[in-house]
Amino acid sequence: YHPETRWKNWWVRGILTLAMISFFFFIIYLGPMVLMLIVLCVQIKCFQEIIHIGYSVYHSYHLPWFRTLSWYFLLCVNYFFYGETVTDYFSNLVQREEPLRILSKYHRLISFAMYLTGFCMFVLSLVKKHYRLQFYMFGWTHVTLLIVVTQSHLIIHNLFEGMIWFIVPISCVICNDIMAYMFGFFFGRTPLIKLSPKKTWEGFIGGFFSTVVFGILLSYVMAGYSFFVCPVEFNSDRNSFEVDCEPSDLFQLQDYALPAALESLTGWPTLRLYPFQIHSISLSAFASLMGPFGGFFASGFKRAFKIKDFANTIPGHGGIMDRFDCQYLMATFVNVYIASFIRGPNPAKVVQQLLALRLDQQLHIFNSLKTHLTERGLLEEEA
Repeated sequence: YHPETRWKNWWVRGILTLAMISFFFFIIYLGPMVLMLIVLCVQIKCFQEIIHIGYSVYHSYHLPWFRTLSWYFLLCVNYFFYGETVTDYFSNLVQREEPLRILSKYHRLISFAMYLTGFCMFVLSLVKKHYRLQFYMFGWTHVTLLIVVTQSHLIIHNLFEGMIWFIVPISCVICNDIMAYMFGFFFGRTPLIKLSPKKTWEGFIGGFFSTVVFGILLSYVMAGYSFFVCPVEFNSDRNSFEVDCEPSDLFQLQDYALPAALESLTGWPTLRLYPFQIHSISLSAFASLMGPFGGFFASGFKRAFKIKDFANTIPGHGGIMDRFDCQYLMATFVNVYIASFIRGPNPAKVVQQLLALRLDQQLHIFNSLKTHLTERGLLEEEA
């Protein structure tokens, strides 16, 4: 790099990074539903970028039906995932609206029929001289759907658990990206991995420590607001989506006893923290240690097809996929983390499922529950 070019690139990247962060905060202000729409738009753009590379690399513009089929499969997979999400999280709304109830009941059958139609169209579009190329592209489309669409829906699931589960992981990845770039830019000497020659050990280590501190501080600020910590729920009385609840224990300040070594060093016997801040260390550590491997994977992918960026949507940053290569890996981790360590049975969801049963089934469950609670001594036996 020529020093002037290096600094010019630094300014372009810096200004556009600030612009993107400002846009991110603006979207958060608009609320969870707008965030879901943005996730959908980003997902479609990432899909378009990867599919476009497939077309360019295999020079497959002349393939019959292929472009149409790729987008059709995207529609099918999104229909399936969004349908599952609506049925899962908004059963109140689904039970009330007759068309939604029918769609929900036969959702998987409809989704499968849609996919099967695309599959048959693909088989019918096979041309003798292009067999291998067509199967290449069929595989390419499906792997893209797996990487982009499946994981973007995990982002939406994280969002429903509370906006903090969406904002903190994404912010940690952004922070790690910025801090690794800064440490690498000013102190970088030792190359980290051959796939990405500009990445350095100094950037990697500096990014890690900065991200852990950033994650703890951001979690502390956000855990105090119910807007960020409450799950997104549908209020059937007001006909609107709401983010309002009594925050769980995860977001209540607690005193933690410090180990003797730290106590003698700081002079504090206890430390007052939100339990979520302890979880945020796991999220930050993953964002800075494993998140970059999403970037290395993308670098290897670009090397394989001799391209610099997925697209040139954002000057100095490449395409949307270049910015989201680490986010998809992070979203999967957060989803697995919530399922493994955080989420317990949801009483509201159980009640909704009970109300969807026939009256005789509801009565049977009521009597079973009553017997169980009486045996446990929580209810008095009737005389």
